Amino acid sequence: MPAQLTNVLVTVGVVAVFLAAVFAVSVRRDRHDLIDVAWGVGFALVAVTTFVLSAGHGDAPTRVLLTSLTVVWGVRLAVHIGLRNRGRPEDRRYVEIRSRARGNPDRHLARVVYLPQGAVMLLVSLPVQFGQYGPGAPGWLLALGGAVWLVGFTVETVGDLQLRRFAADPANRGRVLDSGLWRYTRHPNYFGDAAVWWGLYLLACGTWPGAATLPAPVVMTFVLARGTGKPLTERHLSRSRPGYADYVRRTSGFVPLPPRRG
Repeated sequence: MPAQLTNVLVTVGVVAVFLAAVFAVSVRRDRHDLIDVAWGVGFALVAVTTFVLSAGHGDAPTRVLLTSLTVVWGVRLAVHIGLRNRGRPEDRRYVEIRSRARGNPDRHLARVVYLPQGAVMLLVSLPVQFGQYGPGAPGWLLALGGAVWLVGFTVETVGDLQLRRFAADPANRGRVLDSGLWRYTRHPNYFGDAAVWWGLYLLACGTWPGAATLPAPVVMTFVLARGTGKPLTERHLSRSRPGYADYVRRTSGFVPLPPRRG
């Protein structure tokens, strides 16, 4: 059995056990937004698991770079979401899903949230898994992938920090953040997320199996821009922020661009 296939099978088991543990803790707490914190941690677990399994099979600099960049991104995101959720009510998305469920609401959440999230996590992490096997990418491709990752990580981190500071000021209650990075895109955090995974994909392109994982960053970008990321956030903000419609008219929805006039 090829080493890459063995790696995928092992990471399937790791993700399944991890999410089962998160689900058990969430049921005991009667609160399920811990799954949002688990998103970043899960990717970090996959990267570290692959690093251990790929020892002796792949290029050391590529393995170290893919693992460390994934762990840094995943841990930062988990810490950010954990701090954001601390002391707040459960995320309205999970409250609504459970309120509409027929039968056991926790089992319903497992089907519509935990299982899809695990599947997406495994698919999106394929560049991190396949990229750690084989001869590795040439130096110029490692530099390009690292640069794209750094741009995404910086935009995401700065955008989250600006939003946290804005939300912490009581004077901003009901207002729309339209300064800093938020002046150029309505979702710098989602754009940054997508760029991070395009950077990791480039790092994996030193081999044909790694290059064949192109669907991974495409799926991540679609989820952020058209799936559960941007559309759900904007639907809520359009109802709760009076000035949001005007903000939408003048500000790019995803890729940072100069604001539109008029």
